[in-house]
Parts: sequence; C-alpha cells; structure tokens
Amino acid sequence: MVLRFFRRRREDEDVMPDLDDGSLEGDPIGAEVLNSLKQFEKMHHLDPNLPLEDLHEVDAALSGANAEKGVEIEQLLVEDNSPYPEVRASVRNFDVDLPANTIRAWTIGLLLCTIGSAVNMLLSLRNPTIMLTTYVIQLVAYPVGLGWDLIFPDRVFTLFGIKFNLKPGPFNFKEHVIIVVMSNAAYGGGALYATDVIIAQRVWYGQSYGWLWQIMFGITTLCTGYGIAGLARRFLVWPAAMIWPSDLVNCALFYTLHDHSPSDPTRTNGWRIGRYRWFFIVFGSAFLWYWFPGYIFQGLSWFCWVTWIWPDSVLVNQLFGGYSGYGLLPITLDWTIISGYLMSPLIPPFHAIANVVAGITVFFVFVSLGIHYSGMWYSAYLPVQNSHAYDNTGHQYNVTAILDENMQFDEAKYVAYSPLYLPTQFALCYGLAFAAVSAVIVHVALYHGKPIWRQWKLARGQEDDVHMRLMKKYRDAEDWWYALLFVLMLAMSFAVVCAWDTGFPWWAYVVCMLIPLVWTIPIGIVQAVTNIQLGLNVLTEYIVGYMLPGRPLAMMMFKNYGYLCMSQALYFAQDLKLGHYMKVPPRVMFWSQLVASIWSAIVQIAVMNWALVSIPDVCTDGQVNQFKCPNAKVFYTASIIWGAIGPRRMFSGDALYSSLQWFWLVGAVAPILTWFLARRYPRSLWRYVNMPLVFGGSGWLPPATVFIYYCWGTVGTAFNFFIKRRRTGWWLQYNYVTSAALDCGLIVSTLVIFFALYLSGTTAPAWFGNVDALQTLDMVSKAVQQHLPPGETFGPSQWP
Repeated sequence: MVLRFFRRRREDEDVMPDLDDGSLEGDPIGAEVLNSLKQFEKMHHLDPNLPLEDLHEVDAALSGANAEKGVEIEQLLVEDNSPYPEVRASVRNFDVDLPANTIRAWTIGLLLCTIGSAVNMLLSLRNPTIMLTTYVIQLVAYPVGLGWDLIFPDRVFTLFGIKFNLKPGPFNFKEHVIIVVMSNAAYGGGALYATDVIIAQRVWYGQSYGWLWQIMFGITTLCTGYGIAGLARRFLVWPAAMIWPSDLVNCALFYTLHDHSPSDPTRTNGWRIGRYRWFFIVFGSAFLWYWFPGYIFQGLSWFCWVTWIWPDSVLVNQLFGGYSGYGLLPITLDWTIISGYLMSPLIPPFHAIANVVAGITVFFVFVSLGIHYSGMWYSAYLPVQNSHAYDNTGHQYNVTAILDENMQFDEAKYVAYSPLYLPTQFALCYGLAFAAVSAVIVHVALYHGKPIWRQWKLARGQEDDVHMRLMKKYRDAEDWWYALLFVLMLAMSFAVVCAWDTGFPWWAYVVCMLIPLVWTIPIGIVQAVTNIQLGLNVLTEYIVGYMLPGRPLAMMMFKNYGYLCMSQALYFAQDLKLGHYMKVPPRVMFWSQLVASIWSAIVQIAVMNWALVSIPDVCTDGQVNQFKCPNAKVFYTASIIWGAIGPRRMFSGDALYSSLQWFWLVGAVAPILTWFLARRYPRSLWRYVNMPLVFGGSGWLPPATVFIYYCWGTVGTAFNFFIKRRRTGWWLQYNYVTSAALDCGLIVSTLVIFFALYLSGTTAPAWFGNVDALQTLDMVSKAVQQHLPPGETFGPSQWP
C-alpha cells in the first residue's frame, strides 16, 4: 500500500515533505497517494453504502492536490479499517490467533447440525410450519461450548501417534463461527428444498426411485451451489464493498457473547450498558412480549382496527385490510409480521429499504388500485391479494379437476373446467419478477461491470482492504477445490437426471445449470450490498414450462437445480464472508461447510422417509396432528400449474396475462435510465436508486402483503434513517445486537408456545382479540366486489 511505503520513507529520511501548498512537484510519493485515492473514488463514486461526507473529503483532497490530506483519508478509509461505518462498528480490524479447527467445534457443530436438520425437516411437514434458525443455534452453542470446558481437561492426548487436545484453551468465537456456519450450510434456508419434490413425487404422483436417488438428489442440490459460491468468492466475498449486512448481525452477536466489557458512553450517546447485558434485556423482553400477539391477543399482529369497526364492508377491508387488502394503515405490534418474511428491518441499509418500499407503493398500491377497480383481469370477482389461484366461479382452483386417474394433466378436463385466474397483486408479482430478472443483469453490468472485470483479471492480486490483508496469513482453499467439487456435483446430477426415468432430458439439465451460473454473481452483488435476495423461482418455472410442457416432475427438478443452486450458493458466499470477517481459516470453512451439507442432506432424507412411513395419514388434509405437508403441497400445485397448464396458456398470445411480458423490456431499460442520471448527478438521490430492488424487492409478495412491507419499512426507516443519523453512536454500538436479540427472543418464545401449548392441544383464549378480530372479510380473504350466483361463471367462453 502507498501509505506503508510513505511511512517507511518518512522513518528513513526523518523528513516531512512540504505539501501545504498542494504542489506535487518533486514528490512522486504524494502523487502516488493521490492516484491511489483517485482509484478509490472511481470505484466508489456510485457506492450507496459509502457515506457522502467521506466522498466529499476525497473530492476535496483530489481537487486541491493535497497529498497530506490524501494520506489521512487513505489511512481512515482504506489502510486501517473498512470504509463502511457499520462494518467498522461490528467487525474488528485485527486478528487474534485462536484455534478454530478443533474437536470441540466439530463435535458441537455436527451435533447441532444433526438435531437442527432433523427437527426442521419434521416440523416442515406440519401446518403451521416452524423452524430453528441459525440465530437460535448461535445462542445455544455458546452455553454448550462453555459446558464442554467444564467437562473436558486441557490436556494433550495421543492416539495412534496422533496428538490432540479436547480443550485447547477456552471456547472461543472462531470455534463458535464454525458451529454456526455448519448449521447455516445445513439448513440456513429451512428444510432441504429437495424433500418437497420427493414428497410430492411419492404422495401425489405415486413414484419412488429409492433412497440412493433421494440422497444423491439432496446432496447435489446443496453442494452444486457450494462449488459456484467458491468460484465466485473473488466477486462476492473478497471486495470490501460486498458488506453482506446480515453477517454484521452475526459478528455483533459473536463479539457480544464472548466479550462482556461495558460500553464507552463517549461513543454511544451516553449509554454505559454493555452489549452483552443489552442483548439479554431485549431478548427477555421480546420473549415475554410475543405471548401477547402470539397467544393472548392475536389481533395485535394484524392491527387493522378500521376493519374491526366495519368487518363486513368490502371497500374498507380491501383498502385497510392487511391480510388480503392494501394495508393502507399499517400498524402491528408483532415482530413476526415485521421480520417473518423479509428478515429484520434493522439490517438492510436505508437506501435498500427505500427502494423496496417505493416499488411496493408504485406497483402494489397505485398500479394495483388502477387495475383492480377498473375490472381488468376480472379482478372484481377476486380478492386483492393472497397466495391462491381461482377458477371462473370465484372459488379456489381445484387442481385435481384437471388430472386423470394417473394424476397427469388432462387437457380435455382443463378445457371443460376453467382457466386459471390470479388475484391482482399475485398477477403483478409475475410481471415484476420478469422485470427484476432482466434488470439485475443490466444493473450489475453498468454499475459493477468494470470492478468485476478488474477482479477477474487480478484475482487475489487486487487492492485489499484490512480484512483481506489479515486473511492472507491463512492458506486459502484453492480454486481447483471448488471447481472439482462443482464438476463432481455435475456428474452426480447427470446420474440423478438420466439414470432414472425422471422425464428430465440431459440437455434440459444443461440449460438449467446456466441459470445459476449466469445469475449468481449479479444477484449476489445486489444481496451483498442491500441484504435483499432476488429470487429465480419464477424464472425457472417460466423457462421449464415452455421447454418441457406436460412434465410436472421434470419441472420440479428443474426448479430445484436452477433456483436452489443459486440460492444455496449465496448462503455459502454469505458464510464465507462471515468467516472472512471473523478471520477463520478458509480451508477450515471449506471442509466444515461441505461436511455439514452432505451430512444434513442424509439426515433430512432419513427423517422424511421415516415420517412418510410412521405418521398416520401424513400429508392429508385430515391429519389429526396437522402434519399436512403444506410446503410440499404448494410445490405439487405449482408443478401442475407450471408443468402442466404451463406459462404458454397464461402469458402467450391471447392469454389473459400476456401483457405482463412487457415487463421484461421495462426491467432491461429502467437501469439504463437511472445509471445515466446517477452518472450525471453522482451526489444526488439517483446514486441510491436500484431498479432491481424496485422491481424485485417485492419477491415475497405473496405470501407477504403490502401491510407487512409497510410495517417492515416503517421500522427500518426509524432505525436506519432517523436513529442512525441522530444517535449515530448508539446505532453503531447497539443496532445489530438489538436486531439479533429481537429475532432470538421471538424464535425462542415461538418454540415454547408451539411445543408447550399448540402441540398439547391447548387453545388460545376465545375473546374478541382472538376471534372477531380475525374474522373480518379481510382476514378470511372474502373482500370481493362481486359474488356469482351458483352455477354462473365469469371470463371468456373459450380459453387457450
């Protein structure tokens, strides 16, 4: 680095160059400093996460050719720490030599990985579904690690000539990271996605290819993504600009649990309380409070008080209802509603929240209002929003009515029954998903194309931030490790696809794998900068529906490989960044993630097969303990809609929703316009506009709603705009700890209520807050403008 050379020159010559007048004549070192700063400005001039005041300081140093000022700025922004305040507040800029690859970490990690995988798999079959998250694992692993220290001695043992120590010093945060990373690799996104395909295949299609196929299918869907993540780490992990905000929460919690020191009130707006103590205060409060919206007064979750006054008014319930309406008065006292689908709003930077809320307002309020009340798409007969498809009588679409006795699509029955209709906002979701897919490619090419090309050429020779320099002391997991893993997973996947009668041709699998290869880096960059992941599930369904019509099983497998490989790759990349921040050796990260993924797939496949055999009436609507397999049933329904009815009948030619195809073009053009404006006015509002987020930030809608997005955005704005600017010291010290504590308190409270009350058959108190407040037209999805008399239908008399 320029600064290190500059310091050595000063120490050797004991002379400070006279740069007060800004002249660089005869001072090549000063020129090099300013050139380095110029390159920094070029790379970050449209970086939405870098504070504008820092860029102004850089501009001032460059415009005045002030090398001395340039050295000071470089030291602050590049040399000694991260240029991002939230990273500086959550991640240490030094490394501590601590053991990470220990028997203690592997044993606890695999134990919690096994328990969590089994529990999540079993509970995923139940309605409502609940899952253990890695926040819970992070919290549980800490006392388990301390308990290990009380049992095992700090002593070196020798076995077959191999020396090992069961307790190489106190349980430390690097071991803690390994444990959490193993759990996140195993079930960070919930139960194994491949099990939904297997359950639908066995229960509703009556097919079974045996345990070998199931295990190979499960392992390949997880580990193919790992190979992609490793090869993409030079773009998604190493650069300082890829901050991965959710990792900052984990880092803050790791340091909080392992460091109980008090806070410095001069840096925290007068607060003296330590983060460890603050975490448990918020955690306990969140745990106790959730008993109200979760059990005692469930109306606090969807606090749509206007609909309580007029529960039978269609217009009121459509406009102010939060469950199936527009949610124009968003009030909730339930952290589940705020963070359940979109994750904690305390994590994303404010510019990301603003882009998402702007997209929601434009498309799902204004555009949606125009479509719905104009009667377009026969919307008068349908709710504003929910997750269901409808037939031409206004009832939920009966998938079995278009299947033959072999549970295959019957076109004659489809023509005799009904086309498929979607609620207004559900239909808009598909259009915005099209726009997001094209927008993310154009956006990343324009905003990040040059850095990507530079990093591709330089590999590990690129200019490093402090964390990258600290990580270089450890031996890296070589690229060929990840490449070999990727090739092995491809070979296994070809066997899964071709060695059994899946109806999934090899060439279709090749097309399928192009999707994560093309979109992992663009979508990963957006997520690393904003903490919001854009999904590819609609794209995979769309492509396979055109490519392999009438093949539901092939459609489900295509979606698994195409979508999950990308999603899983981003989970792995996020964890690689976590290890990068916490200075865990890359080779230990590689093996811990890989072993945990393979083992978790085996455990979840075993639990799934046990459940399908041992639980009476499993996956049926009448199952007494609610093991109705809701996720697999949704997957099965989607396989019929996209794999049998297909996108051609919905989006092509004269189909009802064919106009949504224009969103592909809209998504491609919009980032070009915003990029030109951002280049013209680099310090204006346009630097923060992110069209992939505007289009794709609403990807959770449905099942999330406008009401949920507005509640999430309100809380996020309060913390990440107002508090961050007015109480910066408090925000830097406590914001991410508060987020982790709220999540942990909610999860633990939910688990206690679920296992102690609901599984025991205990019912919530029967009063207005739990009964009438949940029986409005909005809450039962019956806020519909027109109801048909029995026997009548709406829509065209013939359909594609």
